[in-house]
Formats: sequence, C-alpha cells, structure tokens
Amino acid sequence: MAELFWLNDTQWAAIAPLLPDLGGKPRVDDRRVLSGILHRFHEGLRWRALPDAYGPRTTVFNRFNR
Repeated sequence: MAELFWLNDTQWAAIAPLLPDLGGKPRVDDRRVLSGILHRFHEGLRWRALPDAYGPRTTVFNRFNR
C-alpha cells in the first residue's frame, strides 16, 4: 500500500484560513479529510478504496462534493 499523504504544517497554514466557519455541529477534522481527498486523486483510487486513516469514506466524498 502506498504511503499515506498528510498536509504538512506549512501547507495547512495556507489552506486553513480559507475554510468556512459554519458554526453549529462540530465538523470532522478538516485536515484529515482534505488529506484524504488529495491522496485519493494522487493515487488514482476509487472512493471506496480510500484508506480508513482518513475517516469515513462517505464523509470525505461528501466534503469533496461540497
């Protein structure tokens, strides 16, 4: 299995301010979900083949669609 991709601190510092603060129900860790989306496209995986380390596949997919 390919090594998992995680956004480093510099990359995350550039992206985090761009994410909306919607209030309400606490969201799943944005950094983990975005890392999962990037890993999926980098490796050319199907959504269902995404490693569990990135969280529920449906959450990652739904966040990508939004």
